[in-house]
Amino acid sequence: MRELINIFNHTYGESSESIRIFFAPGRVNLIGEHIDYNGGNVLPCALEIGTYLLARKRTDHKLLFYSLNFKEVGIIEKDLNELTFSEEDSWVNYPKGIFAEIGKKHSLDEGMDLLFYGNIPNGAGLSSSASIELVTSVLINEWYQLGLSQLELVKTSQWVENEFIGVNCGIMDQFSIGFGKNNHAILLNCQSLEYKYLPLNLEGYRIVIANTNKQRTLAGSAYNERRATCDQALNKIQATLQVDSLADIAPHQFDIIKESLTEIEVKRVRHVVMENARTVESVDVLLKGDLIGFGELMKKSHNSLRDDYEVSCLELDTLVEAAWKHTGTIGARMTGAGFGGCTVNIVKESETNSFIEYVGKEYLAQVGYEASFYVVRVGEGAKELQPAEWDQLNLIVS
Repeated sequence: MRELINIFNHTYGESSESIRIFFAPGRVNLIGEHIDYNGGNVLPCALEIGTYLLARKRTDHKLLFYSLNFKEVGIIEKDLNELTFSEEDSWVNYPKGIFAEIGKKHSLDEGMDLLFYGNIPNGAGLSSSASIELVTSVLINEWYQLGLSQLELVKTSQWVENEFIGVNCGIMDQFSIGFGKNNHAILLNCQSLEYKYLPLNLEGYRIVIANTNKQRTLAGSAYNERRATCDQALNKIQATLQVDSLADIAPHQFDIIKESLTEIEVKRVRHVVMENARTVESVDVLLKGDLIGFGELMKKSHNSLRDDYEVSCLELDTLVEAAWKHTGTIGARMTGAGFGGCTVNIVKESETNSFIEYVGKEYLAQVGYEASFYVVRVGEGAKELQPAEWDQLNLIVS
């Protein structure tokens, strides 16, 4: 953190004004994929990796944005009173959107110098964008002493992703980043926003994230198409079945409603119904400490995402199928929106190195370029870091 402070002062110059530091994690979803916008249950957890934001107030209305992850973009300067979306502003649209939205309802009377640093792989499906949104929301709330609840910050961040950025995501990413808890997953009902923490006992095992390193752009992908198809199917189903969302449909009701749907809609709805049921089942399985059983549910989840929801790809399937073959693997599946991105794997701690070596070798042989691997721990949600915490963090800043 001292290194980041030095970089901040080198970028913006020394000042008598104090620097404050904020953090928001990335997230990984253990099970319950493409369920959040369909009103169902998801089981994500926050990660120790995330986005750090250093801030210092200014005496004018200027916002200066700089990211160590996008050094080539340089410093982008904006006025607090003129914050609109612009393709030219690249990554800055995420924090800019947060300032714009909160600024509609609250008086933000002074600008800031802002430096972002994230150790989440960009575009990997671990919610780097939502992490930027939440860290900015927490900063604004704390700095201007607005008194907004964590849920209000989460909802604001989702609104910015939907309306300002144009990605029609559900609330899971922002919620898990805002409400993350160390050594716990979050069982979240995305319709009611009821949630509970589920102890994640991974003693003897580790979560390994495998990144396909396949380039993808979520806003321009088939993500929005999937959501539109689900909305169309829901409208048809509501003519005969009283439900508020696709996830309200019980597995035994699926055969009743599928007659009114197209072939594609049948596949999409089947995934939602069965994935929601798997997520609910996984709670009992995890509470019993049955990681083997949870691994089987992860496998079924991946197969459904591949075959029914059709959001997997060669790269994701290659990683998952190689993981299934490794003796140290308890469970493996794609995670996130798909079309690239990452897989989440639960691996015996004693075999993480051999897992990475074996799966990496298989991936390189079949895909032609390397995957990246991250052995991660479950972490806390978005917050301000107090000075006493700064020196406890060991970051490698590149």
